[in-house]
Amino acid sequence: MQSIPSQNVVDLLLDAVCVVHVDSTIEFVSPAFERIFGYAPQEVIGKRMLDMVHPEDLAITQRQAQRVMEGHLQLQFENRYVRKDGSIAHIRWTARWLPDKQLRLAVAHDITERKFTESMQAVIYAISEAAHTTQNLQALFQHIHQIIGRLLPATDFAVALYDACSDSLSFPYHVNEPGPAPTPTTLVQDALCAEVIRSGRTLLLTPDNPPPSDNTGTLEALLHQQLPHERAPLYWLGVPLQTQKGAIGALVLQSYNEQGRYTEKDKELLQFVSTQVAAAIERKQMHERLEHMAQYDQLTHLPNRQLFLDRLKTALARARRDQSLLSLLFLDLDRFKQVNDTLGHAMGDLLLQRVAQRLLECVRGSDTVARLGGDEFVVLLESGHAREHAAAAAEKILAAFGQPFDLEGIHLTIQPSIGVSIYPEHGGEEHHLLGHADEAMYLSKKNGGNQVRVASPQGGLPP
Repeated sequence: MQSIPSQNVVDLLLDAVCVVHVDSTIEFVSPAFERIFGYAPQEVIGKRMLDMVHPEDLAITQRQAQRVMEGHLQLQFENRYVRKDGSIAHIRWTARWLPDKQLRLAVAHDITERKFTESMQAVIYAISEAAHTTQNLQALFQHIHQIIGRLLPATDFAVALYDACSDSLSFPYHVNEPGPAPTPTTLVQDALCAEVIRSGRTLLLTPDNPPPSDNTGTLEALLHQQLPHERAPLYWLGVPLQTQKGAIGALVLQSYNEQGRYTEKDKELLQFVSTQVAAAIERKQMHERLEHMAQYDQLTHLPNRQLFLDRLKTALARARRDQSLLSLLFLDLDRFKQVNDTLGHAMGDLLLQRVAQRLLECVRGSDTVARLGGDEFVVLLESGHAREHAAAAAEKILAAFGQPFDLEGIHLTIQPSIGVSIYPEHGGEEHHLLGHADEAMYLSKKNGGNQVRVASPQGGLPP
């Protein structure tokens, strides 16, 4: 070993040996410096090492350098540098101070690949956890956006979901500074997403990498239609969300400047992550479908009895706290059975759907319209301060039902019988209010229907 010159040993090391002055000006670097940082030794001699440090790590790096110069031995310090090509290098340093030379001697070990592997493991775990813990799809999308943002620039990020049955594309999550989210459209109207979803392949467009040659004309033309020149991104990265059933959509990242450029490595990274993202989205979609089936009427998509009772309980708690009124309107359709008997159950179901829609049009967005079963509906009116509010709402519904329903060309007029109960006048519990409104509705029907009856203050019925 004594016959091997020390300089040759240094030249053979895979780690980079660096000698820098107090102000971080580079005095010497070994050949491995180029492999790790991208700069040949002759390019950096006389330049400041700190100028290559990632901006977010600059302050902690300066403090660590000061500790080394105070005589502390540095063994496991980690920070990030910006390589010559703009990519990020993660470095673990060992360093010591040479007081007689007034120089810092340091050895740089490249741990970029290790950090990448650790990041990917953390991302996969985070996405899986988000699929189980987020409350809904929107929260999941936001969480996924944050997770991907830890790996690569994601200032402009979108989730595009594809419905194969209707061949439609929607953007339920879209963060893009230059413009709002695109409106739902057909797949063919979004050339880039269509290319990603239909081919099942990741697509990276850069200033040096235009759309695929076999589709260049179509893609470029539609891209300019979708994105005016002043809003067109410099970089566009789309990856399909693949499941066993095929692509359910795409993740789309855009960048409008060179600082947020995407590379082939980013493309591979996002493609790897997308498998976990697709599984998380599919899981959350299934959960929301099951939850919807459990809480909503499948014919009218109104809240069912269970969800209505939950909302009523919550509304009563608010009414007690705010000392406000709360009203229930119980509706039953007059002579609905005749519709089923004469026109068939399919027309009866269509009528129930039309009734649900008309009821929604008669109340505020904050009110609840529910279907309890059969042709029975209930309306929950909140934040009332006058007893007359419930009667006015009921009369509005009666007037609306005076207009015929269009059942695929058949015009049918059907009236409701309505019973009304009011909190606290007719009770303070859910079953009391619902029962009194139900009884008042039956009295309305008994007296010919197409009218409103209000329960008596004692819970009995008026004569």
